[in-house]
Amino acid sequence: MKKYIRIEKGDYRNEDMSGRVFPIVKDYQDHANKPGGFVTVNTTQLAGFMGLDKVRINIPTLSAIQIVTEGEWIAHRDSLKLSETPKAGENQPETDEEAIERIAGRFAILDEMAEAVATNKVRAMIVSGPPGIGKSFGVERALEKRSMFEDIAGAKRKFEVVKGAMSAIGLYKKLYEHADRGHVVCFDDCDVILYDDLALNLLKAALDTGRKRTLQWGTESRFLHAEGVPNSFDFNAGIIFITNVKFDNVKSKKLRDHLEALQSRCHYLDLTIDSMRDRMLRIKQICREGLLSKYGMDKTVEDDLVEFIFANRNRLREVSLRMVLKIADLWKMAPDRYQELAQQTCMRAAG
Repeated sequence: MKKYIRIEKGDYRNEDMSGRVFPIVKDYQDHANKPGGFVTVNTTQLAGFMGLDKVRINIPTLSAIQIVTEGEWIAHRDSLKLSETPKAGENQPETDEEAIERIAGRFAILDEMAEAVATNKVRAMIVSGPPGIGKSFGVERALEKRSMFEDIAGAKRKFEVVKGAMSAIGLYKKLYEHADRGHVVCFDDCDVILYDDLALNLLKAALDTGRKRTLQWGTESRFLHAEGVPNSFDFNAGIIFITNVKFDNVKSKKLRDHLEALQSRCHYLDLTIDSMRDRMLRIKQICREGLLSKYGMDKTVEDDLVEFIFANRNRLREVSLRMVLKIADLWKMAPDRYQELAQQTCMRAAG
């Protein structure tokens, strides 16, 4: 039988919860290292909880909650929905589920566009979004799929994912190595290219929309000669550029002009994960899709882990899918102490 409680005094992440009514998931428990305790409540039918299925409400004492009837819970829930209904002419705020759907839709387009570049239907694309949200995964999956026959035959792959710093001459050589039609070169986290005028001009030439794309290295280079790279060649392959730089927010006029030139030459996909809320909802979406399935944890444990990340989002060294896996590794190592270990190894010092 379900139980429902009214919070007489309590808070959730410093937001006053007094007067709120919830279905209860787990009864009162004392905090381990501070006065008071908490109750775990169900929030699936309530907005404002980042799409989490349950949360912990901090309360000073057990007497700060009261058992109420299901009717009181229904009336409270419906009154909140009524207060959130926009007036005529007002836009309805995006719910957590709508935001998750929006984010998932953007990543579905990313997968589709990566497949299009891999199959020569699209010449090039730029993908922009914050680090650690899974930009690279869909792209690499599409490229791996296209390389299946080369792998079976033991032939050289027609794509390469290039990560990290790269000089202009290194870029020129890499484009030459994958200049043939049917090849794809993917630059992942190579943002330094965007700040090098020579590298940018090479990239613009490679992305040009003309029928013939000719790249030239205008000065004599012993390095290129030694590597057997000519001073000029035609580039007929596809390019995917994955970056953390949000092109629309660049303040430098010179750089902005360069980036606009790149955008005009290829498809540009901004994943629109611009807020902490969007990052957390992206984490929830990927967890739903099985990010943590290999750990064999219960759904309750998984929910607790996601809630722990959100509760400490401002202290974590980063909020990303990588961080979720780091903390899941700690859970696997010490299920009863993973939060304590995460506080010491994954967070900045308090104060």
